[in-house]
Amino acid sequence: MNTEADNLAAWRALEIPMARHLGIDIAGMVDGRAELRYAPLPEHLNSFGVNHGGAVMTLLDITLAAAARSVQMDMGVVTVEMKTSFMQPARGPMVARSRLMHRTRSMAFVEGTVEDGDGRICAHATGTFKYVPRPAGAGGQAPLPTD
Repeated sequence: MNTEADNLAAWRALEIPMARHLGIDIAGMVDGRAELRYAPLPEHLNSFGVNHGGAVMTLLDITLAAAARSVQMDMGVVTVEMKTSFMQPARGPMVARSRLMHRTRSMAFVEGTVEDGDGRICAHATGTFKYVPRPAGAGGQAPLPTD
């Protein structure tokens, strides 16, 4: 089993353009748990001046995937299904935490929450992820074998 330091180093070596674009940073990832942080820019807000729901869902998707991968870092994961419930507007920096609830040989079932800058839970998600081999070469840009 990898240490958290090993997992964080491996995660940071991945090229995840959407995470980089939004400025999402990983704070922890080990034993089926993950924590990511995100400080939205003005262009990430909606017309009400709060964090856009799509950005919140992206943060949750990446955080849930990190928890799934934390137990098997040699594999990638792809999202099969995700349900998000928004409880209240998210304002300011956000922290997302997730945990792996169950896994099979090929699937992971994960849940996570997002807290805003005031520590209020703003969103909750559950997701199903499929473990897939990471493509060799091509900078990880080769087609994914999902069947």
